[in-house]
Amino acid sequence: MCKLPLIDIDPYLKPYKNILKRRFLKVIQREKELTKGSSILDFATSYKYFGLHKKEDSWVFREWAPNAKEIYFIGDMTNWELDNDFKLTRIHNGIFELRVPLDRISHGDLYKLIIKWDGGEGERIPSHAWYVVQDTHTKIFSAKVWEPEDGYVWKNLKTCAVPDPVLIYEAHIGMATEEERIGTYREFTENVLPKICEMGYNVIQLMAIQEHPYYGSFGYQVSSFFAPSSRFGNPDELKELIDTAHGLGMCVIMDIVHSHAAPNEVEGLSRFDGSLDLYFHKGERGVHPLWGSRCFDYSKKGVLKFLLSNIRYFLEEFHVDGFRFDGITSMLYTHHGIGKDFVSYDDYFSEDVDEDALTYLALANKVAHLVNPKAITIAEDVSGMPGLCFPVSKGGVGFDYRFAMGIADFWIKLIKDMRDEDWPMGTLWYELTNHRKEEKTISYAESHDQALVGDQTIVFRLIGADMYFCMRKQDENLKVDRGIALHKIIRFITLTTSCAGYLNFMGNEFGHPEWIDFPREGNNWSYRYARRQWSLAENPVLRYEYLLNFDKDMILFVKQTGIIDPKVPPRLLHEHNENKVICFERKGYLFVFNFHPMNSFTHYRIYISPGKYELVFCSDDKKYGGFERIKLGEVHFTLVERSVDFIRHYLSLYIPNRCGFVLKKVD
Repeated sequence: MCKLPLIDIDPYLKPYKNILKRRFLKVIQREKELTKGSSILDFATSYKYFGLHKKEDSWVFREWAPNAKEIYFIGDMTNWELDNDFKLTRIHNGIFELRVPLDRISHGDLYKLIIKWDGGEGERIPSHAWYVVQDTHTKIFSAKVWEPEDGYVWKNLKTCAVPDPVLIYEAHIGMATEEERIGTYREFTENVLPKICEMGYNVIQLMAIQEHPYYGSFGYQVSSFFAPSSRFGNPDELKELIDTAHGLGMCVIMDIVHSHAAPNEVEGLSRFDGSLDLYFHKGERGVHPLWGSRCFDYSKKGVLKFLLSNIRYFLEEFHVDGFRFDGITSMLYTHHGIGKDFVSYDDYFSEDVDEDALTYLALANKVAHLVNPKAITIAEDVSGMPGLCFPVSKGGVGFDYRFAMGIADFWIKLIKDMRDEDWPMGTLWYELTNHRKEEKTISYAESHDQALVGDQTIVFRLIGADMYFCMRKQDENLKVDRGIALHKIIRFITLTTSCAGYLNFMGNEFGHPEWIDFPREGNNWSYRYARRQWSLAENPVLRYEYLLNFDKDMILFVKQTGIIDPKVPPRLLHEHNENKVICFERKGYLFVFNFHPMNSFTHYRIYISPGKYELVFCSDDKKYGGFERIKLGEVHFTLVERSVDFIRHYLSLYIPNRCGFVLKKVD
């Protein structure tokens, strides 16, 4: 039971065997304590018990608030006044209950709680509110009864098969409209889903789904964990979006934020029943030092029940296909990873590790995969914690994938801090291909993080203000030529060297020209930079069309060839720092990249197995805004180099500068 195969995979873990064993046993023991011999799924059911539920003969509402003395249910049904008919009764273990006849509450009613405790009281949104709306005038949030008679009827299978490879389109519903406002679930379903399908991505990662008071938080300061954000529409419209995506053959995963919570008291969980530590750590540890948000105490049974139930809820009620767990590094360490470089294995086994958080994540993955064996779980962790993507049953934490976050940071570092001619090819190759043996990682050149205000997207770093004036196809501009060429090969080498998958943020596929800046006081509450200008890529006069064409064909290429396979990593054949050339082989395909800003090379030797090779893909094609210095369909035969000691076969190639192309062995 205590054998840890992870140590066989990574011998550097041997000195920490006892700690790994302790962590493994802690997960087993914690599950036993929570379930008392039943399934962990039976424990993850708070959403079936708490909150407002319509029964055959009455409405039943329950809340957990141990520090509360009195709780009143108020809203449209009480004219927003305290009513003894709507006073909750304490039943046991800090749980309060209300039962009222069916005719006292109606679909669409707004409601809240008044919670009283020794020394104070306050309005609160219930912890298990299913739908929370904000008044457009007062900006006040209230829970809303959502029990339509003609609720959404699912049309497609509950889940979809896990795609191979995972090709993720990271999207934000509110930003997905071109107009300067907040987009909706319905608009995303009608206008954006077809675009994503046509581009070839097979997984949609939805951001900012859980309700959050501050729009500009990008959904990462959650107040109501069980409520899909009403900014974008109602719960049934989210269901329709997910159902439609399934019908198009795409999976839908969502960002789930269990690393911290919004500090809001009226809208959120902070000081919910008058106590500051109902869900969170006491004192300073209960407040994130950078974000000001509240930090969950994963040692508490009530917290585990709340969060594990939250996972089951979205899988069962909204048919999501999995989750990208946000802020894992912040969860795993008491220092939250702030200012920390993880340079030693000691960092993963020090007293700074929150083993309760590790235990929670292992149980979270178990719940997700018990509800749906095909569920996709992805860890956003920059620390490289060993075992994160290893089965729980074998001593790991159980994630299916981990984001290769260092790749995007490295691309920005190259573009921002180095001249093109100084890019280190060896270091680049290492960053692109480095991951733990037991992990399946998802690579990306840029996500939403690289596009936020204060930062820049890759294309904007490469081209700058010339994007505003020189993106017409008839314009001649060396900076634009450079930007388009590098944008393509940066993405292509990131994709084709990836271990198990790839991610793109909405709009970056065609080089969206501007950063992301949500409405705030500093920009006069403007939506100008919180939208996506789809028309740029649809305008035949502009060069954005070239980048979109390339992205579509790039995605199609890897799907048709099946070259992304964790079992068949890329094999480096040639790396030359001075020439800025990288060549590698993967599943019978030869990939050639020349990052040099000026030098093209003739008769360039690449040593490879003998045979006939055909050019099947090239970033320099005219339909991608290239110069077609080499053409698809070109055939190359290997030549022989002989010496006294050996015989070697090689291809003699013309390799244009700032170009990436693929040769397939056909004989």
